[in-house]
Amino acid sequence: MRKLSKQAGVTMIEYALIAALVGVAAIVALTTLGTDIKAKFTSIGTSVSSAGT
Repeated sequence: MRKLSKQAGVTMIEYALIAALVGVAAIVALTTLGTDIKAKFTSIGTSVSSAGT
């Protein structure tokens, strides 16, 4: 019975580490994507402004 309890604890820690890694990867991806999108919209806005004058 004790071995089963230890195994369940180890599995829970593994899942927690995987979830943390996925969370960090998602934050990095969204931050990078957000920066790229902001730069693209800034470029488009500048082009539209200069075309209108």
